Amino acid sequence: PVVAGKPLGHEYTDENLDLVKMGCANLIHHIKNICKFGVTAVVAINRFSSDTDAELELVKQLSLEAGAFSAVVANHWAEGGAGAKDLGNAVITACASSREAGSPFKFLYPLNIPLKNKIACICKEIYGADGVEYTPEAESRIEMYTAAGYDKLPICMAKTQYSLSTDAAAKGVPTGFTVLVREIKAAVGAGYIYPICGDIMTIPGLPTRPGFYDVDIDFETGKIVGLF
Repeated sequence: PVVAGKPLGHEYTDENLDLVKMGCANLIHHIKNICKFGVTAVVAINRFSSDTDAELELVKQLSLEAGAFSAVVANHWAEGGAGAKDLGNAVITACASSREAGSPFKFLYPLNIPLKNKIACICKEIYGADGVEYTPEAESRIEMYTAAGYDKLPICMAKTQYSLSTDAAAKGVPTGFTVLVREIKAAVGAGYIYPICGDIMTIPGLPTRPGFYDVDIDFETGKIVGLF
Protein backbone atom coordinates (compact mmCIF):
# COMPACT_ATOMS: atom_id res chain seq x y z
CA PRO A 1 0.00 0.00 0.00
CA VAL A 2 0.98 3.64 -0.48
CA VAL A 3 1.85 5.26 2.84
CA ALA A 4 2.37 9.01 3.19
CA GLY A 5 5.96 9.92 4.01
CA LYS A 6 7.40 6.57 2.94
CA PRO A 7 9.13 5.68 -0.35
CA LEU A 8 7.01 3.88 -2.92
CA GLY A 9 7.32 0.11 -3.01
CA HIS A 10 9.13 -1.57 -5.89
CA GLU A 11 5.75 -2.54 -7.36
CA TYR A 12 5.30 1.12 -8.26
CA THR A 13 8.81 1.84 -9.51
CA ASP A 14 9.98 -1.32 -11.35
CA GLU A 15 8.51 -2.47 -14.65
CA ASN A 16 6.12 -5.35 -14.10
CA LEU A 17 3.84 -6.04 -17.06
CA ASP A 18 2.12 -8.98 -15.39
CA LEU A 19 1.14 -6.81 -12.43
CA VAL A 20 -0.09 -4.04 -14.75
CA LYS A 21 -2.21 -6.55 -16.65
CA MET A 22 -3.76 -7.81 -13.42
CA GLY A 23 -4.49 -4.26 -12.35
CA CYS A 24 -6.21 -3.51 -15.66
CA ALA A 25 -8.94 -6.07 -14.93
CA ASN A 26 -10.94 -3.43 -13.05
CA LEU A 27 -10.36 -0.86 -15.81
CA ILE A 28 -11.58 -3.34 -18.43
CA HIS A 29 -14.73 -4.00 -16.40
CA HIS A 30 -15.52 -0.28 -16.22
CA ILE A 31 -14.95 0.20 -19.95
CA LYS A 32 -17.39 -2.59 -20.70
CA ASN A 33 -19.90 -1.01 -18.31
CA ILE A 34 -19.62 2.33 -20.10
CA CYS A 35 -20.22 0.65 -23.46
CA LYS A 36 -23.49 -0.81 -22.12
CA PHE A 37 -24.87 2.74 -22.07
CA GLY A 38 -23.89 3.41 -25.68
CA VAL A 39 -21.33 5.95 -24.48
CA THR A 40 -18.03 6.37 -26.31
CA ALA A 41 -15.23 5.62 -23.84
CA VAL A 42 -11.91 7.48 -23.84
CA VAL A 43 -9.26 6.21 -21.44
CA ALA A 44 -6.80 8.71 -20.00
CA ILE A 45 -3.52 6.97 -19.16
CA ASN A 46 -1.66 9.22 -16.72
CA ARG A 47 2.09 9.00 -17.22
CA PHE A 48 4.35 9.27 -14.19
CA SER A 49 8.13 9.32 -13.98
CA SER A 50 8.39 5.65 -12.99
CA ASP A 51 6.14 4.38 -15.83
CA THR A 52 7.76 2.62 -18.76
CA ASP A 53 6.65 2.81 -22.38
CA ALA A 54 5.87 -0.91 -22.35
CA GLU A 55 3.55 -0.50 -19.34
CA LEU A 56 1.73 2.42 -20.93
CA GLU A 57 1.37 0.59 -24.23
CA LEU A 58 -0.06 -2.45 -22.44
CA VAL A 59 -2.73 -0.32 -20.72
CA LYS A 60 -3.59 1.22 -24.09
CA GLN A 61 -3.80 -2.16 -25.81
CA LEU A 62 -6.03 -3.69 -23.11
CA SER A 63 -8.29 -0.64 -23.09
CA LEU A 64 -8.87 -0.78 -26.84
CA GLU A 65 -9.48 -4.53 -26.72
CA ALA A 66 -12.13 -3.93 -24.03
CA GLY A 67 -14.04 -1.56 -26.32
CA ALA A 68 -12.62 1.89 -25.62
CA PHE A 69 -12.86 4.33 -28.53
CA SER A 70 -9.34 5.50 -27.76
CA ALA A 71 -6.74 5.34 -25.01
CA VAL A 72 -4.30 8.24 -24.76
CA VAL A 73 -1.23 8.80 -22.61
CA ALA A 74 -1.46 12.12 -20.77
CA ASN A 75 1.63 13.74 -19.29
CA HIS A 76 0.11 16.79 -17.59
CA TRP A 77 1.74 15.66 -14.34
CA ALA A 78 5.04 16.88 -15.82
CA GLU A 79 4.00 19.22 -18.62
CA GLY A 80 0.85 20.88 -17.32
CA GLY A 81 -1.94 21.59 -19.77
CA ALA A 82 0.26 20.91 -22.78
CA GLY A 83 0.70 17.33 -21.59
CA ALA A 84 -3.04 16.72 -21.85
CA LYS A 85 -3.52 18.20 -25.34
CA ASP A 86 -3.65 14.82 -27.08
CA LEU A 87 -6.18 13.61 -24.54
CA GLY A 88 -8.38 16.64 -25.13
CA ASN A 89 -8.27 16.12 -28.88
CA ALA A 90 -9.19 12.46 -28.38
CA VAL A 91 -12.28 13.48 -26.41
CA ILE A 92 -13.27 15.92 -29.17
CA THR A 93 -12.91 13.17 -31.77
CA ALA A 94 -14.92 10.74 -29.65
CA CYS A 95 -17.74 13.26 -29.21
CA ALA A 96 -17.83 13.91 -32.96
CA SER A 97 -17.95 10.18 -33.65
CA SER A 98 -20.81 9.73 -31.20
CA ARG A 99 -22.79 12.56 -32.79
CA GLU A 100 -22.27 11.04 -36.25
CA ALA A 101 -23.65 7.76 -34.90
CA GLY A 102 -26.77 9.55 -33.63
CA SER A 103 -25.61 9.85 -30.01
CA PRO A 104 -26.76 6.29 -29.19
CA PHE A 105 -27.01 6.72 -25.41
CA LYS A 106 -29.33 4.28 -23.68
CA PHE A 107 -30.35 3.64 -20.10
CA LEU A 108 -29.49 0.40 -18.32
CA TYR A 109 -33.12 -0.40 -17.50
CA PRO A 110 -36.63 0.97 -18.19
CA LEU A 111 -38.26 2.92 -15.36
CA ASN A 112 -41.51 0.95 -15.50
CA ILE A 113 -40.07 -2.33 -14.18
CA PRO A 114 -40.28 -3.25 -10.45
CA LEU A 115 -37.73 -1.84 -8.02
CA LYS A 116 -36.19 -5.24 -7.37
CA ASN A 117 -35.66 -5.76 -11.08
CA LYS A 118 -33.85 -2.43 -11.36
CA ILE A 119 -31.62 -3.21 -8.41
CA ALA A 120 -30.85 -6.69 -9.73
CA CYS A 121 -30.01 -5.22 -13.14
CA ILE A 122 -27.46 -2.85 -11.62
CA CYS A 123 -25.93 -5.49 -9.35
CA LYS A 124 -25.59 -8.12 -12.07
CA GLU A 125 -24.81 -5.97 -15.11
CA ILE A 126 -22.60 -3.32 -13.50
CA TYR A 127 -21.07 -5.01 -10.44
CA GLY A 128 -21.02 -8.60 -11.73
CA ALA A 129 -22.92 -9.98 -8.73
CA ASP A 130 -24.60 -13.37 -8.76
CA GLY A 131 -27.70 -11.98 -7.05
CA VAL A 132 -29.20 -9.65 -4.46
CA GLU A 133 -30.28 -10.29 -0.88
CA TYR A 134 -32.63 -8.07 1.14
CA THR A 135 -33.13 -7.59 4.86
CA PRO A 136 -36.75 -7.73 6.12
CA GLU A 137 -36.63 -3.94 6.57
CA ALA A 138 -35.58 -3.45 2.94
CA GLU A 139 -38.34 -5.79 1.76
CA SER A 140 -40.87 -3.78 3.75
CA ARG A 141 -39.67 -0.49 2.28
CA ILE A 142 -39.95 -1.85 -1.26
CA GLU A 143 -43.56 -2.80 -0.64
CA MET A 144 -44.29 0.61 0.88
CA TYR A 145 -42.66 2.59 -1.94
CA THR A 146 -44.35 0.46 -4.57
CA ALA A 147 -47.76 1.05 -2.99
CA ALA A 148 -47.03 4.80 -2.91
CA GLY A 149 -46.17 4.84 -6.63
CA TYR A 150 -42.47 5.48 -6.15
CA ASP A 151 -41.49 2.26 -7.93
CA LYS A 152 -41.20 4.19 -11.21
CA LEU A 153 -38.25 6.22 -9.87
CA PRO A 154 -34.65 5.43 -10.91
CA ILE A 155 -32.13 3.83 -8.56
CA CYS A 156 -29.04 5.40 -7.00
CA MET A 157 -26.98 2.74 -5.19
CA ALA A 158 -25.21 3.54 -1.92
CA LYS A 159 -22.26 1.13 -1.78
CA THR A 160 -18.53 1.09 -1.00
CA GLN A 161 -16.48 2.79 -3.70
CA TYR A 162 -13.50 0.53 -3.07
CA SER A 163 -14.87 -2.62 -4.69
CA LEU A 164 -17.41 -3.79 -7.24
CA SER A 165 -18.81 -5.90 -4.39
CA THR A 166 -19.94 -4.70 -0.97
CA ASP A 167 -16.66 -5.95 0.53
CA ALA A 168 -14.18 -3.07 0.40
CA ALA A 169 -11.27 -5.53 0.56
CA ALA A 170 -12.35 -7.41 -2.59
CA LYS A 171 -10.21 -5.74 -5.25
CA GLY A 172 -10.03 -6.11 -9.02
CA VAL A 173 -13.07 -7.90 -10.44
CA PRO A 174 -14.50 -10.14 -7.69
CA THR A 175 -16.86 -12.97 -8.62
CA GLY A 176 -19.25 -15.28 -6.82
CA PHE A 177 -20.71 -12.62 -4.53
CA THR A 178 -24.17 -11.32 -3.73
CA VAL A 179 -25.12 -7.76 -2.83
CA LEU A 180 -26.87 -7.29 0.50
CA VAL A 181 -29.41 -4.45 0.47
CA ARG A 182 -29.57 -3.48 4.13
CA GLU A 183 -32.01 -0.62 3.81
CA ILE A 184 -33.84 1.37 1.15
CA LYS A 185 -34.75 5.05 1.28
CA ALA A 186 -36.53 7.44 -1.05
CA ALA A 187 -35.42 10.92 -2.07
CA VAL A 188 -38.80 11.80 -3.51
CA GLY A 189 -38.04 15.48 -4.07
CA ALA A 190 -34.84 14.68 -5.94
CA GLY A 191 -36.60 11.83 -7.72
CA TYR A 192 -34.78 8.60 -6.93
CA ILE A 193 -34.70 5.54 -4.66
CA TYR A 194 -31.43 4.68 -2.93
CA PRO A 195 -30.68 1.18 -1.64
CA ILE A 196 -28.05 1.12 1.13
CA CYS A 197 -25.79 -1.87 0.57
CA GLY A 198 -23.45 -3.74 2.89
CA ASP A 199 -22.15 -1.63 5.78
CA ILE A 200 -21.89 1.68 3.89
CA MET A 201 -23.01 4.82 5.72
CA THR A 202 -24.66 7.78 4.00
CA ILE A 203 -23.55 11.36 4.53
CA PRO A 204 -25.98 13.35 6.69
CA GLY A 205 -27.94 16.08 4.96
CA LEU A 206 -26.47 19.57 5.12
CA PRO A 207 -28.36 22.67 6.31
CA THR A 208 -29.47 25.36 3.85
CA ARG A 209 -27.36 27.86 5.81
CA PRO A 210 -23.67 26.75 5.63
CA GLY A 211 -21.69 26.70 8.86
CA PHE A 212 -18.94 28.92 7.45
CA TYR A 213 -21.22 31.93 7.97
CA ASP A 214 -20.45 31.62 11.69
CA VAL A 215 -16.68 31.33 11.27
CA ASP A 216 -14.76 34.56 11.85
CA ILE A 217 -11.59 36.03 13.32
CA ASP A 218 -11.49 37.81 16.64
CA PHE A 219 -9.22 40.76 15.73
CA GLU A 220 -8.41 41.48 19.37
CA THR A 221 -7.09 38.01 20.11
CA GLY A 222 -6.27 36.82 16.59
CA LYS A 223 -8.15 33.60 17.24
CA ILE A 224 -10.65 31.92 14.92
CA VAL A 225 -14.16 31.70 16.35
CA GLY A 226 -17.24 29.80 15.33
CA LEU A 227 -15.60 26.53 14.28
CA PHE A 228 -17.42 24.51 16.95
